[in-house]
Amino acid sequence: MSENDSHERVNHVKSEDSTTQNSSMQIQIHSKMPSQPRLRRISYNADDPEKMGLLNVRAMSFLLMWYLFSAFTLFLNKYILSTLKGDPSFLGAMQMVMTTVFGFIQMYLPLGMYTPVDREGKPPNFWRNMILVGTMRFGTVVLGLVALKFVAVSFTETVKSSAPLFTVFISQVLIGEYTGPYTFLSLIPVMLGLALCSAYELSFNIQGFIAALATNLTECLQNVYSKLLISGDKYKYTPAELQFYTSLASMGVQIPFLFLMMDTSSVKNNMDYTLFLTYVINGIFFHFQSITAYVLMSYISPVTHSVANTVKRAFLIWLSVVLFGNPVTLLSGIGTITVTIGVLLYTKAKEYDLTRYNLKQQYSLQQGTDTKIV
Repeated sequence: MSENDSHERVNHVKSEDSTTQNSSMQIQIHSKMPSQPRLRRISYNADDPEKMGLLNVRAMSFLLMWYLFSAFTLFLNKYILSTLKGDPSFLGAMQMVMTTVFGFIQMYLPLGMYTPVDREGKPPNFWRNMILVGTMRFGTVVLGLVALKFVAVSFTETVKSSAPLFTVFISQVLIGEYTGPYTFLSLIPVMLGLALCSAYELSFNIQGFIAALATNLTECLQNVYSKLLISGDKYKYTPAELQFYTSLASMGVQIPFLFLMMDTSSVKNNMDYTLFLTYVINGIFFHFQSITAYVLMSYISPVTHSVANTVKRAFLIWLSVVLFGNPVTLLSGIGTITVTIGVLLYTKAKEYDLTRYNLKQQYSLQQGTDTKIV
């Protein structure tokens, strides 16, 4: 190797060392400079249905179907019990049988409601979860019957108007769902509006009040826990799986209990082809009411689901006014307006609180990243 080549190689190595030192100095200087958090506007991601909530077309479609099938079920209940003189215990048992049968069918025929998933086996604690939710469904039905025995339907609906408040606290404990202060405040007119809609012919009874309150609690627990199962990180249950297995578990407890409460001789004497067919049709409507609620639950949060349920109750109260000619009171009119305003406020408040929460999360994340770099 020549002497000139040696000098050139030494100079090249020195220049590389100098460049490396300058780069490391620039990195150190840059890392010491205080970084300004870049705030961006939060928008809904069209690729994430859960973040869009009711802005998703499918979610809104299932909300409307849920309302429709709920109306069919409610009014058929009234027709069976009032006109055909059916038995409420047999009605409840038939509804659970039909949800079990059609839930099993829909596990293999989704009917476009969800995407079927091939399972290699049951997840851990599968039957424990199913029995737990099934028992909640059973408890909701039985406690609802007990409440109706002691108090009027209007009183039960008034107590159930507090469901969004129960759901907020249960969601916070079970799934850690964030509910901002403005969202929480917007629930007040929603609950107050339903209470005004149903605040007629109220008859207070301590046994009925406790049963109605327990019904509210078990229903909220069932909805939040079902949301936890249907949106799990490792294992997501399909709506049909929840419908079938929880109905099966509930039926194992509910049917023997209901047959003890049922007047068998009266059921046999009143049973005819028309009544039996009406029981079956009612059970089918009840199945689709339940499964559309499960499908909707995969798109929205438990609190939003509870608010939608509150609006559904107010909607059914007014639908009964139109169809059955029930008397309209001033409180019903004020309550409907209050619910409508409350829902609009809830929508805006939820969007505002979510934006604030995401901005805080971004700021905290960037501050943490800057600290690690320094």
